Amino acid sequence: MKVLVIGSGGREDALVTLISRSPLVSRVYCASGNDRIGQRPKTHCLPKLKADDLWGLRGFAKSNKVDLTVVGPEAPLVAGIVDGFEAMGLKIVGPTKEAAQLEGSKVFAKEFMARNGIPTADFMVFDDPERATKYAIANLPCVIKADGLAAGKGVIPCKTEEEVVTAIKRIMIDKEFKESGNKVVVEEFLVGEEATFMVLTDGWTAIPLLATQDHKPVYDNDEGPNTGGMGAYAPAPVVTPELAKVIMKTIVEPTLDGMRKEGRPYRGILYVGLMIVPTPEGPKPMVLEFNVRFGDPELQPLVLLLQSDIVPVLVAIADGKLGEEDKPSSLPFADARVTDEKVQWFDGAAICVVMTSGGYPGSYEPGKEIKGLDKVAGMEGVEVFHAGTRLENELWKTNSGRVLGVTVRGKNIPTVIDRAYQEVIPQITWEKVHYRQDIGRKALTRHGIQIRMGL
Repeated sequence: MKVLVIGSGGREDALVTLISRSPLVSRVYCASGNDRIGQRPKTHCLPKLKADDLWGLRGFAKSNKVDLTVVGPEAPLVAGIVDGFEAMGLKIVGPTKEAAQLEGSKVFAKEFMARNGIPTADFMVFDDPERATKYAIANLPCVIKADGLAAGKGVIPCKTEEEVVTAIKRIMIDKEFKESGNKVVVEEFLVGEEATFMVLTDGWTAIPLLATQDHKPVYDNDEGPNTGGMGAYAPAPVVTPELAKVIMKTIVEPTLDGMRKEGRPYRGILYVGLMIVPTPEGPKPMVLEFNVRFGDPELQPLVLLLQSDIVPVLVAIADGKLGEEDKPSSLPFADARVTDEKVQWFDGAAICVVMTSGGYPGSYEPGKEIKGLDKVAGMEGVEVFHAGTRLENELWKTNSGRVLGVTVRGKNIPTVIDRAYQEVIPQITWEKVHYRQDIGRKALTRHGIQIRMGL
């Protein structure tokens, strides 16, 4: 079969790597892809076909008889790419435009959670900068969120009046995120440990993936501005098997049930960003955000841990047949299946450390020569996913803020952390390279392990 992957970053490199190893797949197209993706087995990149060219993507899939399309980034989903593909009888994995509002609008997501009793931080919505500023200052510490898409950078924690004023100015007055800043959500500042919980779903049956933990701030110890993600590891020990069941029961099931009841059934990858809040009754998972696609970089460690063929599962999602049984519209989610039998994992753990251009997430200079990739090529249990590179005269050069996702699999979290920082990452370098040196530290601390990292 022929599969089209939409996107051009590290997540899409990981997706192509995952899909291309399926014996069911004869050809993988990637629009627009990148120079490394084009080197993957069975893969052909379409550099002129961009992720926002919805008409062009449909036309290509139709004329080339693509059997399945998988969307990497959120923007095409929020723009309605699934609706257009399905109108032409094309199979595609992802939610419709209406369902994609779970990520496309923070206001919609928060109000949806309130309507459906899904645990999340208290919040207020504002379309006036002055009122938003006054409320936020009166409720410090707080988190200010741009309503629309902002490439992972529209969430700003605030602990001082100055930070509130700056955040509101950036989002609502300076329009740093354009129309996405027409409204803001000001919400309670939750204290706990973050985790990412992703499920594959056809709207009725849900398959939970291993929990991961992302690291969004640019600097060690969770300091500095938020980014698209500086690294991730899996499985995240903060999400125990018992807590995973609670997340499914109190968050995932009510979300899918509520979306169906509101006439926008959800199909595809549901990403739940969580804060695990300590309470006298035990840890309580609360929703920080929904995303409507695989996380980046959370997908990268999962790709190295996934043992089974993901393609039949993706086809079943597109067909609405992830579960065995027929699903009449009156059937409540509690009567449908929650299963993990279709996905098998390698024992062990994996970590992805994102290497970035110096200055990211602010301004940075591209075109720096990357050295050392040949030294790590072929290392067992190691994969370097390319997020922002280009191949120029047989030399790899930086081409974006997030450049590489160095991903390592091993027997446990201490092993993969040690190998990533001691053996693999030191081999790769370029001028002004930056990466966090503490990815996975929370997992070590949870298990009572204290080590010096990144040395």
